[in-house]
Amino acid sequence: MKWAFNPAVMRHLLNFWPPFFFPGIKVVELGNDYHYCRVELKARPWTRNINSTQFGGSMFAMTDPIYPLMLMGALGKEYLVWDKQADIDFIKPGKGRLSAEFWLSDASVDAIKAATESGDKHFPQFLVHIKDHTGQIVAEVNRTLYVRKKAKYRPG
Repeated sequence: MKWAFNPAVMRHLLNFWPPFFFPGIKVVELGNDYHYCRVELKARPWTRNINSTQFGGSMFAMTDPIYPLMLMGALGKEYLVWDKQADIDFIKPGKGRLSAEFWLSDASVDAIKAATESGDKHFPQFLVHIKDHTGQIVAEVNRTLYVRKKAKYRPG
């Protein structure tokens, strides 16, 4: 399954994954080192809410698998990475095409490795801003992940 973690292949697979494809969510860019990702949400008639703005569920979905995927790619096969908890704060109505950028710094990856080195669980948190076409923040999503070394890679 190593080919699936090639960022170019993974980006294309995600773009045809039904939870992304049907609402018009597209991974526009996924860095070769999994440290950067840009996702867009198209404005589609069937994903509008009663106020003719972007459906909040689609906005939330565009952030769902991204940080776990990025950490899996950055940390490698020795680690389990799961989404543990998330919440969204809708700041203003999302109109038109929306986008979100995801960043993983070397320092955050190193901190996660250090926190899990002894086999302990770690719960890093990430904040994502969803922006409209003018760059205005329309929503903030807080994501908490579960990261732990797989049992066979834990010490002792």
